[in-house]
Amino acid sequence: MKFAGTVEIRAPRERVWAFLIDPNQVGSCGPGVESIDVIDERHFKARAKVGVGFISARFVVDLEMAELTPPDKAVIKARGQAPGSAVDATGTMSLRDGGPGVTVMDWSAYVLIAGTIASVGARLIEGTANKIIGQTFDCIRAKLEA
Repeated sequence: MKFAGTVEIRAPRERVWAFLIDPNQVGSCGPGVESIDVIDERHFKARAKVGVGFISARFVVDLEMAELTPPDKAVIKARGQAPGSAVDATGTMSLRDGGPGVTVMDWSAYVLIAGTIASVGARLIEGTANKIIGQTFDCIRAKLEA
């Protein structure tokens, strides 16, 4: 599945960049994220509970900041496991200046889900993912625009 969008954040690009590459900061905005363990400056592990329809699972996800071009672009790779399910994802974000004091983030994510969670169907997964993405960006904007 592919997800993509554009988000405007009323904050300077350097501040947005610093927030988005800090796993603890951005992780605090992820619905269902239970913990973030920083391994080093490019690798971290997250634990999150995800529910799709009537199925929920606790994933352990290894994340890597595969490409960093401050303060313009980042590529993050994720591979996660839950009992009976797995996820592989690559996310890209590009930041650019909008109007005065505004940062525009163009983002995309390619996600491959296998196992029990995948069995509920792409339409239900897509709806749940879009809801989680919306909640995450609402939180990021609220924290950066405060």
